[in-house]
Amino acid sequence: MSIAQLEKRELILFDLDGTLVDSAHDLYRAMNMSLNVLQLPLVTEEQVRTWIGKGTSIFCESVLQHLVGEVTPAQHQELLTTFLDIYNVDPCVDTVPFPGILKFLDWAKAQGKTLICVTNKPELPARSILDTLDMAHYFADTIGGDRFTERKPHPRQLLHCVEHYKVSKEQVLLIGDSSNDVEAARRAGIDCVVVSYGYNHGENIADCQPQQIVDDLRELLT
Repeated sequence: MSIAQLEKRELILFDLDGTLVDSAHDLYRAMNMSLNVLQLPLVTEEQVRTWIGKGTSIFCESVLQHLVGEVTPAQHQELLTTFLDIYNVDPCVDTVPFPGILKFLDWAKAQGKTLICVTNKPELPARSILDTLDMAHYFADTIGGDRFTERKPHPRQLLHCVEHYKVSKEQVLLIGDSSNDVEAARRAGIDCVVVSYGYNHGENIADCQPQQIVDDLRELLT
């Protein structure tokens, strides 16, 4: 039996990058533009895909560790500021929804589910992406990694949703793509389904022993 048990869920939480949308190319583009400004070596899109998912600050730190080894606070802040300035101008040039996402969202909205996007990405570019892709109307809220002091794998964002929407944990499902999502759900005490096509920091998602893995969210509708 599917762990999703969609019929009993009132609140469905979605990760963004690697779950709802493939944003790697835009992150790669903005990062290399930033590195070029700072006269640093460039990185590949394949490398960028392994660094996505833990928030922008850690993304920049991972890039610098790869390029220069030990990273100073000044170096980190310079890249972080430069990257955000560039990325936030246009975060959705090549970003697209993954196959099956829009059909699943259409079904969930038609069933009266409350949908929330919960991401470690800052809220400004997260909302911009959903607006540009005409997906914002599906979601009652978009909670970025900069709303609270803690972000996934900390359960704060998830527990906020449970409390704010006054539902039981049994009525909530998280859909994500990474060990951060799995760990946040475990710590929050809610069920989690992960997709196989996401980024997960370049690691096999099965290694973190998720409750269920699907190749396409449409599998949950059959």
